[in-house]
Amino acid sequence: MGNTSCMFCTCVEQGNIGVVERFGRFEKLAEPGLHIFNPFAGQYLAGILSTRISSLDVRIETKTKDNVFVQLLCSIQYRVVKAHADDAFYELQNPDEQIRAYVFDVVRALVPRMNLDDLFEQKGEVAKAVLQELGKVIGDYGYSIEHILMVDIIPDPAVRTAMNEINAAQRLQLASVYKGEAEKVLQVKRAEAEAESKYLGGVGVARQRQAITDGLRENILDFSHKVEGTSAKEVMDLIMITQYFDTIKDLGNSSTNTTVFIPHGPGHVRDIGEQIRNGLMEASTAQINVE
Repeated sequence: MGNTSCMFCTCVEQGNIGVVERFGRFEKLAEPGLHIFNPFAGQYLAGILSTRISSLDVRIETKTKDNVFVQLLCSIQYRVVKAHADDAFYELQNPDEQIRAYVFDVVRALVPRMNLDDLFEQKGEVAKAVLQELGKVIGDYGYSIEHILMVDIIPDPAVRTAMNEINAAQRLQLASVYKGEAEKVLQVKRAEAEAESKYLGGVGVARQRQAITDGLRENILDFSHKVEGTSAKEVMDLIMITQYFDTIKDLGNSSTNTTVFIPHGPGHVRDIGEQIRNGLMEASTAQINVE
């Protein structure tokens, strides 16, 4: 539904305000409702303005301090001030174009003093500055700027691609640092585990040899006491021969062995016994040094 009028009366709808003239000169503002005019006295309704909030989208292309061309999309929400509707009706012929021109002027004066990163971080400050400057100017013409929103900042496509590549490279560099630190920690832990394993293995071998030495010593002493006329060397030779034949038997019974070449004969058995005795003597000497 629109505003209805005839020669003598006019109905101004809610959300609008009328401008009444007499003989071509402004007389008064007509509030929403029914108004009766006297056309014979030169009184008539010159026009109607909407007092609702209007929205104007402005796309501005400018460059930043670091010479990057960007497009800014601003949304300006404005309305006619009822008390000054006559100024809005008579002063500005095309308010949208006037507002757009002022926004262009303010943004292109402010953005070139900022770097691209600062522009993204402080777009709210840019909108605030535009609101302050535009409010001062447009208020004299009967309009009120309600809100200014910096909807979007669009850099040149090549710049966006470069920014994404820089960000990706920084993230890859950071990931490489973390990966290197993780590998370093893993290698250190692996080396510590290996050293601990070797240490424990050495302790186990030493204890095993010590147990073998103690067992052989007890066997030799026990056999020497029970069989008269036998020396410790003879008992040791007998034990060596027994162990030698037991080893040959185990090698022969093992299913995983195919062919094994070992020295065989009384002389070789004597050599093995001497080597074992030397080993036992070295183990006993090492134990004494440790204690």
